[in-house]
Amino acid sequence: MLKGIDVSSHQSNFETDGRSFVIIKSTEGRSYVNAKLAAQVKRARDGGCVVGFYHFLWPGNIKAQAEYFVSKTPEKSGDLLAADWEWTGEHTRASNADKDHFIREVKRLRPNHRVMLYTNRDFWLNHDTTSYAGDALWIADYVTAGKPRIKAKWRFHQYTSTPLDKNVADFESEDALREWATP
Repeated sequence: MLKGIDVSSHQSNFETDGRSFVIIKSTEGRSYVNAKLAAQVKRARDGGCVVGFYHFLWPGNIKAQAEYFVSKTPEKSGDLLAADWEWTGEHTRASNADKDHFIREVKRLRPNHRVMLYTNRDFWLNHDTTSYAGDALWIADYVTAGKPRIKAKWRFHQYTSTPLDKNVADFESEDALREWATP
């Protein structure tokens, strides 16, 4: 298991020592861009980490959200892309069909990148109806690292949010992760 973190604009500073990957919030909806994106990308790349980006998905305007995400997100070979599917601050959510459409649209717009789904255990078990996660499932379940309570195959597991969102990735080595990340 490889160790990594995911960050948003709430994390001004983070360490890359001992971490193989950093996944950074890039955008949300059709109007938000992480103000710390450039600095966070630099810190992750300077630390030698595989870098990923996620978009917090809102209901509606799915094609426009996908276009917004890829237009505001750096593009480098081997970068990972993800849809973050969970409750919004208004306690709404994108539909299952919206989630699937977003992943497919991002994959169409950036065909040489892995595009995956980030969601929590509740959404995966109680809202997902297609089990579609694009190239990989990134599951949030705050239990022992690498032991999420789901039956589906997963690649990334967010296992705590204290003090940062910590994750593990199911790869034998950093080289295996880098090879997978560059389809």
